[in-house]
Amino acid sequence: MPSLQLPTYDDVAAAARRLEGQAHRTPVLRSRTADALLGAQLFFKCENFQRMGAFKFRGAFNALSQFTPAQRKTGVLAFSSGNHAQAIALSARILGMPAAIVMPLDAPAAKLAATRGYGAEVITYDRFTEDRQAISQRLAQERGTTLIPPYDHPDVLAGQGTAAKELFDEVGELDHLFVCLGGGGLLSGSALAARALSPHCKIYGVEPEAGNDGQQSFQRGEIVHIDTPKTIADGAQTQFLGQYTFAIIRRDVDDIVTASDAQLVQTMRFFAERMKMLVEPTGCLGFAGAQHGGVALQGARVGVIISGGNVDLARFAQLVAL
Repeated sequence: MPSLQLPTYDDVAAAARRLEGQAHRTPVLRSRTADALLGAQLFFKCENFQRMGAFKFRGAFNALSQFTPAQRKTGVLAFSSGNHAQAIALSARILGMPAAIVMPLDAPAAKLAATRGYGAEVITYDRFTEDRQAISQRLAQERGTTLIPPYDHPDVLAGQGTAAKELFDEVGELDHLFVCLGGGGLLSGSALAARALSPHCKIYGVEPEAGNDGQQSFQRGEIVHIDTPKTIADGAQTQFLGQYTFAIIRRDVDDIVTASDAQLVQTMRFFAERMKMLVEPTGCLGFAGAQHGGVALQGARVGVIISGGNVDLARFAQLVAL
């Protein structure tokens, strides 16, 4: 296999210019209670306030905005059960191109409705008997459309890295940065930004305890595949890292830690009670990892990226009431 041409911080900076006026510059919030809990200064980059409710808009818009006129005419195809689906659909609507999203039959009704609401065609499949990637590749070839995967794409991960870039631009250098980890788009993009803007910052990916394929891959030095993990962090139920994302993570990330579902629920409750924010379970991974990942943080400046807030209200109430 030929060596990958990995994106660089320059690609993150270029993505930031494309996103100006399109993506929200989300707030960086502080919490004295969080500072006291960890004995550190915490800076929360709140992507739960991003357009369509998650950081995914950054990568989707960055990728689609670079389409040629011919690509815009034929449109985009993607596969996702959640935030990437909505991000692609919204970005395509803004840019005036058709979009088709391959989504599982049993995807949450709210996510299916939101994706259709942004104007995308939704093509359903059975996640237990069919391969979404194979379906998407076939459809893209048949239709002549451009396939944009959820995370393993240079333009996607460069776009995701703009969240960390904004954090460093606003608060300066940090000692530690905690980022949730699913397929690795946000973590690898954040690592590119951190290495350029805060070279001494230690970078940690945080995965669900039940789905630590990234941790295993990091330790073995090769991509490890696992079965779909059973965790409330649905945005991190990936089975393996991407080729691009793993290469950057292996080179630039310091460690990968995990958080249990119980710790995610505790963190959801903290954000709701203390910071008055609705954060989805996956979005809680960063702060849960900072609290429980075994990293010494006393006296440090610590960044945490909250990845999103797309959680059904009934499900949220059920979880935090446990």
